[in-house]
Amino acid sequence: MNSSSLPGGSRVKRPTMVDVARHAGVSLKTVSRVVNAEPTVNTELVDRVLASVAALGFQRNQLASTLRAGRRTATVGLVIEELANPFYSTIASVAAEVAARHDTMLITASSEEDPEAERRLVFDLCSRRVDGLLVVPAGADHSFLRPEVEMGVQVVFLDRPSGGLPADTVLIDNRGGAREAVAALIAAGHRRIAVLLDSVAVYTMRERLEGVRDALEDARLPPEVARIAEGVADPARAAETVAGLLDGPNPPTAFFAVNNRITVGAVQELWRRGSGAELVGFDDFELSHLMPRPLTVVAYDTAAMARRATEMLFDRIRGDRSAPRTEVLGTRLVWRGVRR
Repeated sequence: MNSSSLPGGSRVKRPTMVDVARHAGVSLKTVSRVVNAEPTVNTELVDRVLASVAALGFQRNQLASTLRAGRRTATVGLVIEELANPFYSTIASVAAEVAARHDTMLITASSEEDPEAERRLVFDLCSRRVDGLLVVPAGADHSFLRPEVEMGVQVVFLDRPSGGLPADTVLIDNRGGAREAVAALIAAGHRRIAVLLDSVAVYTMRERLEGVRDALEDARLPPEVARIAEGVADPARAAETVAGLLDGPNPPTAFFAVNNRITVGAVQELWRRGSGAELVGFDDFELSHLMPRPLTVVAYDTAAMARRATEMLFDRIRGDRSAPRTEVLGTRLVWRGVRR
């Protein structure tokens, strides 16, 4: 059942049509027909469904009447992590551009990497009767969206896969990009490589860490060649971590920063110290070519990912009912920063 908050932080469960169907012992389609007051439903079934509606405190979702009448709202929703990050603002900008070409308005919301906030935002967008959703997942379980999908809401995930819900997905080759990045460091002779990441609870972090391990295995090097530093959540923490590693015994000769914010913090500390340690970062970023020291980035086309995901969503809205598919976009290594 859906969740909602009460004053004081306590939570209550908001029943769905699935809960009503289970309680009444009927199909979801029967509940939908009763809720929408269709005249052809058996009276006994109507009574059972209405009794369950009253018992559970179910509130009729206006989405059902919109779908029954065959109307569309010409709106789609986008749930992303944080608009302040250029990666996500690019996704929002491209999605809005594609939506406008389809005479549709985009409603954007930020989950701030909070699965519960993601759930609330998704349900709020569904209550506004959006025709479809684009989601950059914060949580690992999206089965809560199944009733909405069954009622006709189209959903496409991007950057990370959904959990528990088959759906179209557009991803970056995180593992392959990280593998290529670390392979380049190994080829340059580095045998003490620090890997700076936030949390392996995040899909992209896990995939990029697997790419690091792939590169070591390819080169027949022991895992100890890569020193994994977790909990590096922002540029300030990245700078602190780089400082600590450089001041420790057998300091790294190279760093692999697993996202753009970590890369920025690493650049700051390496530049401050005048360190010659090599740096590779996953994700290109604005003004990376103006960084005061050389670095390499794992680059990819964020706009292409957003464009493809949004077009897939409109294909579904227009009636494409083929099996869900996953598309993976490639990466490449690019030289950045000032080179003397």
